[in-house]
Amino acid sequence: MMTVLSLTPIRLAGGLLLCLGWSFALPTLAADDAALEPADHSETQNGDIQEERFSLHAQFTDVTQWHDNFHTRYSGPNSLTAGASRKTTNDITLFAGVRLWQGAELYVNPEIDQGFGLSNTLGVAGFPSGEAYKVGKTNPYWRWQRLFLRQTVDLGGETQTVPADANQLAGTKTANNLVVTAGKFSVVDIFDTNAYAHDPRGDFLNWSIVDAGAFDYAADAWGYSYGVAAEWTQDWWTVRAGLFDLSTTPNSPRLEKDFSQYALIGELEERHRWLGHDGKLKVLGFVNRGRMASYDDAVHLAHSIRGVPDVAPARKFDSRPGMAINLEQSLGPGLGAFARASYNDGSKEAFDFTEINRSISGGLALQGNRWNRPKDTVGLAVAVNGLSSEARRYFDAGGLGILIGDGKLTHYRDEKILETYYAFNPNDHVGLSLDYQYIANPAYNADRGPVSVLGLRVHLEY
Repeated sequence: MMTVLSLTPIRLAGGLLLCLGWSFALPTLAADDAALEPADHSETQNGDIQEERFSLHAQFTDVTQWHDNFHTRYSGPNSLTAGASRKTTNDITLFAGVRLWQGAELYVNPEIDQGFGLSNTLGVAGFPSGEAYKVGKTNPYWRWQRLFLRQTVDLGGETQTVPADANQLAGTKTANNLVVTAGKFSVVDIFDTNAYAHDPRGDFLNWSIVDAGAFDYAADAWGYSYGVAAEWTQDWWTVRAGLFDLSTTPNSPRLEKDFSQYALIGELEERHRWLGHDGKLKVLGFVNRGRMASYDDAVHLAHSIRGVPDVAPARKFDSRPGMAINLEQSLGPGLGAFARASYNDGSKEAFDFTEINRSISGGLALQGNRWNRPKDTVGLAVAVNGLSSEARRYFDAGGLGILIGDGKLTHYRDEKILETYYAFNPNDHVGLSLDYQYIANPAYNADRGPVSVLGLRVHLEY
């Protein structure tokens, strides 16, 4: 079964990238992305900068993860399987973009997905693969993951070059600008970004390391939502605000389409230099407004009927706020550090992300210049995730969540995660990564684990 899961998408990826030119296989690639593009009428000259009229990029990522048998006193419906396990996920994405008018760009991202996360993406609040969706399937299936319009308005300042990239047309913009994005995309395309820990296709894999663990952002089961976001950049700061649809019910694969249940997000970013090195500090706040359950209400209702707590009958329209702090800091040539801290209202159920009510994470990323591998990166990070007292009572009574639920939680402990990876990148278009994660108290349960997770990631992009 695992062979079938791996080979089918690889053939699909090969065909897709072959159709696009299979250019990444050429050893001359290290030069310049612009050299890969044919000289045609898709670009117009703007001084020394070529402005793209349209673009086409693609990516393929395959992640296989293993864990051995680990200690457990008991298991529940949402537990990580205690026996040895191996699972694979893969996805192929096309990034197509076109410039409509001055400053306006339209992008569409069809994607083919396949495979399963460990234990069908259950059993760990800080789940070990950001490439594992909450919906697993044996056969490949496709979805429109993104379809959005981006409008950039120049507000003055120095003219900056915008390089060609996936979902980014080459061109120019002024240092001060206003960017409005509307359509279907991911909240974390814009909010809570970090240069050193935010891309499970290239850096860390763990959910609570690539994102702020307690940032319960609006998303369907694949991580996308309908919404609108505005970003105002001026001098040393940027202010962001967004409105997004929540799922129809918590953890649903279907999204609202009329903002009847919604998330409001705001973020302030400041840019600085510390000891001569660039850094960013971001402060984010959010509030989810939708039909959600109080953990205590679910427990009390279960006691009244002598049953197991269930959040569904206890749901009512309510609010769930939270916040996150996000730091990225260059420490020298090829070396950077990051840190995040986040917190949310733990009295109510998680809506779209995972059961984490407070989280801290931090780590380092080092490029391979020191060993003559400048495109390679090695990373090391830790995360500590926690539950509220209300959530502990709910899970101890046998309640189930989005990702966790061992049937009881007699001995609660914070979930502690260590992750390290090495990304071998022979050029800008091929990447092979080895990843290791050590997870203590999976799903906050001292009666289970620890567990070690090994990962292999193959990434191709054009």
